[in-house]
Amino acid sequence: MDVDLRKVAAIVDRYEDEGGALIAILQDVQDEYNYLPADALRSVAEKLNVPLINVYGIATFYKSFSLEPRGKHLVTVCLGTACHVRGAKRILAEVQKKLNVKRGGTTEDKMFTLETVNCLGCCAIGPVVVVDGEYYGQTTTAKVDSILDKYKAK
Repeated sequence: MDVDLRKVAAIVDRYEDEGGALIAILQDVQDEYNYLPADALRSVAEKLNVPLINVYGIATFYKSFSLEPRGKHLVTVCLGTACHVRGAKRILAEVQKKLNVKRGGTTEDKMFTLETVNCLGCCAIGPVVVVDGEYYGQTTTAKVDSILDKYKAK
């Protein structure tokens, strides 16, 4: 993927008067490219006049950032205790099977990225699957197809 450094510069410029805006800048860059391309990170470091290692430090510290291209849709399966005892492992296995991708991976067509988390904080409705910020509680393996189909059509 080619990085338009003018877009990256425009993102950085939006935060010109805000010190300590590196996280917000990286969020905006990731929104633009669906991940943090190396060229974009170098450009951000240069524009902010900070060492590249500092930019990478932030980009690798927070789980919400990705240095690898992600799919159009982010699927998150909660594996926390409450979800686990209600069958989260089966849900994860079903999602992996339906998407033909392992956790942490992206489908070949770049439509879906599958991630897991240890807790989403909504234990009462577990097991929980989240797709692009939309929560699906009391998920069963039978519901996985209909959840994913909503996003395959988009």
